[in-house]
Amino acid sequence: MDENVLKREFGKKDVTRLRNLMTGKHGSKTGQSVGYNKKQSFYKEGDIWEEDGRKWTIKDGIKQNITKMDKAKKAYLRPLCCPKCDKIMNKGADPGYYNQFGHCFSCFKKFETYMKATGMWDDFVKKTANGNIDAFIKWYKDLVNESINQTNAGFVTEAGDVEKWHGGLDKEKVIEALDETIKLWEEAKK
Repeated sequence: MDENVLKREFGKKDVTRLRNLMTGKHGSKTGQSVGYNKKQSFYKEGDIWEEDGRKWTIKDGIKQNITKMDKAKKAYLRPLCCPKCDKIMNKGADPGYYNQFGHCFSCFKKFETYMKATGMWDDFVKKTANGNIDAFIKWYKDLVNESINQTNAGFVTEAGDVEKWHGGLDKEKVIEALDETIKLWEEAKK
């Protein structure tokens, strides 16, 4: 046996720790510390507090950090089972249907069959398409308004030089073209 293994003496603290482990007192103290005592705070389920510049909460009995990305994470995550029929959602079409309608492909097919049988399917399709067109019109208006309001004061190149450009958009023509385009999309909705 190697003689270097047991050259160290066991102190009272080591013996006490070993005795505690052998008797089943795993969390018992083996010594006392002097000095700093951290203030302990106890929180219950749903409490929100700030500690060390971060926000915290307790969910399902677990302390969790609250971040700015929580909403994005929640939007990205999908449940394992469909909330309507409690069947496991497959990786094929189910994620897309869940993101759009809140349930799996099978539940959507049942819904579609019901809507077609009652004669409400065409109204549903038109309402969905019109909602998409409305969202696109809003996005397009925002994009054009942002482009109109940009300044031509100067641009910084990759080399770090500031270039001053002259000219720009004719705001009246851009707004006129925007209005014509929106009229075409509104007519497509009918």
